[in-house]
Amino acid sequence: MKILLLGKNGQVGWELQRSLAPLGEVIAVDRHTAGLRADFSDPETLGAMVRAIAPQVIVNAAAHTAVDKAESEPQLARLLNAEAPAVLAREARSLDAWLVHYSTDYVFDGSGTAPWTEESATHPLSVYGRTKLEGEDAIRGSGCRHLIFRTSWVYATRGANFAKTMLRLAKERDRLTVVDDQIGSPTGADLLADVTAHAIRFAQGRPEAGGTYHAVAQGVTSWHGYARHVIGFARSHGVQLAVADEAVEPVPSTSFPTPAARPHNSRLDTRKLRETFDLELPSWQSGVDRMMTEVLGT
Repeated sequence: MKILLLGKNGQVGWELQRSLAPLGEVIAVDRHTAGLRADFSDPETLGAMVRAIAPQVIVNAAAHTAVDKAESEPQLARLLNAEAPAVLAREARSLDAWLVHYSTDYVFDGSGTAPWTEESATHPLSVYGRTKLEGEDAIRGSGCRHLIFRTSWVYATRGANFAKTMLRLAKERDRLTVVDDQIGSPTGADLLADVTAHAIRFAQGRPEAGGTYHAVAQGVTSWHGYARHVIGFARSHGVQLAVADEAVEPVPSTSFPTPAARPHNSRLDTRKLRETFDLELPSWQSGVDRMMTEVLGT
């Protein structure tokens, strides 16, 4: 099986290079790859590259993910998050290939407290959320075989992430304030990559398995709860911190205004994913602990 991976150096793309390798030949590209440049700002050139490679599976891990910046550059966000995926879907249909694509909890408005299902009404609050939903709709409307994974609060050991920022600040400051009215599931890029590989293998010969799925780690927390967990883990592993546990204070989102509105409720129901692909999803704490172990070198 020939797999074309787009966005190879992003958080999820980096892990996908590992998880997809046992499935077949992985051709991993991004916009800097010599000879196979995946330029999402030029969708038609992107389509020509797909036709030249003629893969059986296209995995799109590229996107415009700068949520606040998207508010001031909506045309670019739409180009990367909606128009380019539409081209990939068109080419996948022409090649009779599978298209795997990643979306976000930002397609919902974050109201209420119930977990969102795949059938819940969408109502994005931001340019990022609207363009990601447009991309989803284009893929579903194309008629191509597809797997769309909506996820949230993605982190990876490689590169910057929330946990590393909290750890740095906890060493520097004796008081921290962290948002406590946004609820979601911290989800490792490695988990998403492993779920993707499993789903691709499962879906071969099972076109009925295609569709939209929610893919996040088990359980939920707030950003404040996430920070407390990270700081507690570091302290228990001998890291010297300036902040005391009681000095990590919860605050509302209004304390940190941002150009793009954040959903308050990012709970995603994963029942469909677990039942379709016969999966058990690990707790968010176990994934964060594993990441922190690597970060601390313990």
